[in-house]
Order: sequence, then C-alpha cells, then structure tokens
Amino acid sequence: MHMASTHAPIDNVKADPRLFVALDLPSIDAARAMVDRLGESVASYKIGLQLLPIGGVELGQVLKAQGKHIFYDFKLHDIGATVEKATRSIANLNSGAGANFLTVHARPDVMSAAAIGKGQSSLKILGVTVLTSLDRQALMEIGYNDNTEDLVMRRVEQALKAGIDGVVASPLEAAAIRAVVPDGFLIVTPGVRPAGTKAGDQKRIATPQAALKSGASHLVVGRPITQADDPCQAAQAITQNMQF
Repeated sequence: MHMASTHAPIDNVKADPRLFVALDLPSIDAARAMVDRLGESVASYKIGLQLLPIGGVELGQVLKAQGKHIFYDFKLHDIGATVEKATRSIANLNSGAGANFLTVHARPDVMSAAAIGKGQSSLKILGVTVLTSLDRQALMEIGYNDNTEDLVMRRVEQALKAGIDGVVASPLEAAAIRAVVPDGFLIVTPGVRPAGTKAGDQKRIATPQAALKSGASHLVVGRPITQADDPCQAAQAITQNMQF
C-alpha cells in the first residue's frame, strides 16, 4: 500500500506537525485519497472510531512509515487491566514506533492504567476531558452538576496525578489548563474552526491562532479541511494562521 504525495507546499508554507487532520471519512480508500490530496501540506493525522474498525490502524502504520505523525483516537474506557493491555498493544506497534498519540477517557483508573501500559515507549497518552460537542445543558442531562470548566480542571488534576502526557480539551479551557500544568504537558484541542467556517456539531470552539495563544500545544481539525473545495489550500490557510 503506497500513497504518493501529489501536492507540494503552497506559498512556501511548510506543514506544521502541531496540526492534526482528522480523517473522519467513510472508508480507508477515501482516507487514502485525502492523504494523497493533502500531500506535503499536512504532517500529522488523527485516525478515529470511524476508520479504526476497518483498517485504520494499518493505515496509520503506513503513514507513520512515510514520516507522518499519527494520533489514534481510541478513547479507551474500560477496567484498568483491559486499558493497560490495550495501551501496551498500541505502544508495541512497529517495535514501539507505531503511533505518537493515543486517547483514553480521563477517568483516574483508566489514565493510570494507560500510563503503565505505555511502558518506556514514546507513545503519548492523552486524557479526554469533556467532549467539545457538549455544553453545560448536555452535561447536566448526563448527570454532571459541575460547570464545564470545573469538570475539565478536575480531570486535568487527575491526569497529572495519573502521570499521563496531556489532555484533550476545548480551546476555551486551554488557558486555564496551561496555567496549572508543567511545561511539556500536552493540550490537544479539537473544536478548532477558522474564522468564517461553520461550527457544525461543535459547541466550544476557537480559531487556530486563538487556541494556540490560549495554550494549546496541538490542534485537531477535520471538516474545515476534509470537506473544503480545496483541502490542500484549506490546510495551508490554517497553517498560516497558526504562525504568530
């Protein structure tokens, strides 16, 4: 399985590895075609639940071998022993060089188990705090009485205690998180939307530059790139907006 890069960077803007493009597409073939179309304009990809059951891990391994950064968005959530074993399996892909990031739900026992499972590998474990599609009303319906930021900050405190590498959180909480975490702690923000684009099902959003200025270390962008008329140009525009 070979995927050739068909596009060179536009306007001398180099791909920024902090930008993960979410390959939330219906098939592996569609994902391959998108990667080919984006070519050298994108250095990092997130592969999530839509593709993982139908060859997403294998696709990620191909892309990793081509020098891309790979983020497996499994959102593991199970008893500790199972999460530890699943994390170890992912950490051991390609002799420990099979992925850069892996998500687990930010429950204390889940995060602690993942931290054990990664062992000495370079895999970075990210705890998913509060999904960016949830607002205050949705959290209350689920049964959480905390406001969004309080719940996120509790999860961050638990992530630090568990010894994982970072969290996934809305860009609206990035500044509060950055203020209390050590240097090098990762804050990965979905819900990033360039100015003038539709929010879609995301409730807590910000522009790429605003997210980074607030303290985000990495951005996840899906539909504003993959559903653009020219995905390569869209990725380049976001990359330009990230430089300040």
